Amino acid sequence: MDKRTILLLLVACFLSIPGMSQPQEEKEGPKTELAATSIVVKGSKVIVYNANGSPLEVFSLTGAKVATITIDDNEQTINLSLKKGCYILKVNKVVRKISIR
Repeated sequence: MDKRTILLLLVACFLSIPGMSQPQEEKEGPKTELAATSIVVKGSKVIVYNANGSPLEVFSLTGAKVATITIDDNEQTINLSLKKGCYILKVNKVVRKISIR
C-alpha cells in the first residue's frame, strides 16, 4: 500500500472512534439566571419587576429628579402622583419614558 492509503485508513480509524471526533461537553454548574428588571406602565401606575432593594428614580424631561422610591419587593406597584407630562423612570440599568395624561 502506498502512503496515501495508509494515511486515509488511519484518519478514518481515528474519526470512527466514539468521543474522538466530537467535542467534550462542559460540565454545567448550578444555573443562577437573574431575571431582568422591567418597568410596566398602566396609566399613572407603575409596576416594577425584579428590582428588590433598588431605587426607582423619576426625572422630568429637563433632567431634574422628581422622586426616588425604594423598591421593596420583586413585583411592586407604585401609584405616581405626578402632574401631567412626560417623565423618565430609571431602575438599575432600565430606563423608560412615560407620559402622564
